[in-house]
Amino acid sequence: MRWAGLVGLLGLALACQERQRAASPAAQAGSESDITTRRSSEPIEPAPDTTRRAEPAQLQVEPSTPWPPPAPGVTSDFCIEALTALDDDTCYVLPDAKTDELVLYLHGTIPPGKTSAQKTNLGTVLSNAAKRGKFAALLPRGRRGLAPATQKDWWGWPTSAAQYERWASEMVRGFAAKRAKLEALIGAPFARFYVAGSSSGAYFAAALALSGELGADGYAAISGGAWVERNRIAELPPKPFYVGYGQHDTVGASAQRLGERLRVAGWPVLVAVHPLPHGAREIYLDEALAHFRQKLP
Repeated sequence: MRWAGLVGLLGLALACQERQRAASPAAQAGSESDITTRRSSEPIEPAPDTTRRAEPAQLQVEPSTPWPPPAPGVTSDFCIEALTALDDDTCYVLPDAKTDELVLYLHGTIPPGKTSAQKTNLGTVLSNAAKRGKFAALLPRGRRGLAPATQKDWWGWPTSAAQYERWASEMVRGFAAKRAKLEALIGAPFARFYVAGSSSGAYFAAALALSGELGADGYAAISGGAWVERNRIAELPPKPFYVGYGQHDTVGASAQRLGERLRVAGWPVLVAVHPLPHGAREIYLDEALAHFRQKLP
């Protein structure tokens, strides 16, 4: 009997020690670790969210900008009826639905005066292509005195090394300001930004691409464009580049060389030739946008 009593007392003491050990922080931590490891591959149920949320009526939400947004209410003799004036020397066109793609278009040489065949053709081409292709387009006016000597007082762009050195940086800053003005008008930034140009504008667009000064997502040289020996192509990330010209144009050899040099440098290039004369055409913009969209992530 005495021995049985001792055994009973010993068992009671061991049970008490076990209960104390299980209740200690160290034991509880070890138990939680085992559970976490065992269920690490299982989905974790989120804890109930007790945060008090604001009712929709209490949220300060800005009203969405209508599309298309109201025009700025300015006029410019540079913009034909198919385009809208952004300011005195800039036109724009928006597609029927919202877009986050913008094309900055650099025109060819344009004579002074309110009307001209060149301006009418370019404005019509740009408007039709933008609405069909569902992108926004910005058309700034160049400067007088940059066109060839036979086109005195015409509007043009830098096409020589000296002209580029003098005017490019100032013009690039102007393009950025005009883009910001259009983004403010539509109430949102553009996610994709392309630069295209025809004739005089094509040479300037190619020079901007090779310098990296404008930093567009894609470039198009239409009825013009040439390789620039003083360039930063080795430092620049490759960008989609479109080269388009007509079979009946004189710029074919220069445009082909531009495309070949860009391809050697690793840029995604599309060179397209059409049975057309010199100048802006809708087919070029259609192909350029399709090329950009295919090559960009």
